[in-house]
Amino acid sequence: MSITASSLYRDTGNFFRHQFVTILLMALLTAFISVIIGHALTPSAEQLAVLAMPGDAGSGRTSLIALLQSLTPEQQQVLLKASAAGTFASLVGNTLLLGGMLMLIPQVSAGQRVSALRAIGASAPVLPKMLLLVFLITLLVQLGTMVMVIPGIFLAVLLALAPMLMQADNLGVVAALRASWRLAWRNLRLVAPAVLLWIIAKLVLIVVASGALALPPTVAAVLLTALGNLISAVLIIYLSRLTMLLR
Repeated sequence: MSITASSLYRDTGNFFRHQFVTILLMALLTAFISVIIGHALTPSAEQLAVLAMPGDAGSGRTSLIALLQSLTPEQQQVLLKASAAGTFASLVGNTLLLGGMLMLIPQVSAGQRVSALRAIGASAPVLPKMLLLVFLITLLVQLGTMVMVIPGIFLAVLLALAPMLMQADNLGVVAALRASWRLAWRNLRLVAPAVLLWIIAKLVLIVVASGALALPPTVAAVLLTALGNLISAVLIIYLSRLTMLLR
């Protein structure tokens, strides 16, 4: 049977519409957890104030490397802690969402009623391995993006199926990455458009929301993260359905 993008989009839309409340609750819950972790690990306001102190950087146009080199050791340490806190919080939130969705989809497809909290809880045994996988994918994609934008996008497409294959076939991290590379390469016409649309939607959300919400910072962070999680949930549904059909 031939697999078409239109049928996958239709199946994804139907699942998302029928499970919208559960997916919304999962998106809000994982966003809240991510923001709380980030807030707990981020340096205090007094420590962040150090970054506002004028260093040796001159005025005018300054490259990022020159700007970092101009920071004092104390400023560099605070900046590193803040960056690490945001990255770790994002990884945890994305992993919880991914694990919960990968538990929700097969159980709902089997006719079971599953809550958002139960789906996330059921994913607990695979979360450590999933966290490592998400970290490696994020690292590889960011390294590819730093070289040039195109390699990063290409890696994002080729590694997109790794979490689904890990969950479905109980693969290890490296084996899931290899299997995703092979399977996505053979089905670029089905994988690439969905991943590209996800990237564009994320970028649009960042641009539109940069000054759109006049809310307290924590509330705004939870809402924006939840909206991003909803976008990611749609991609997870699509890729899960595609993986099931390809297998």
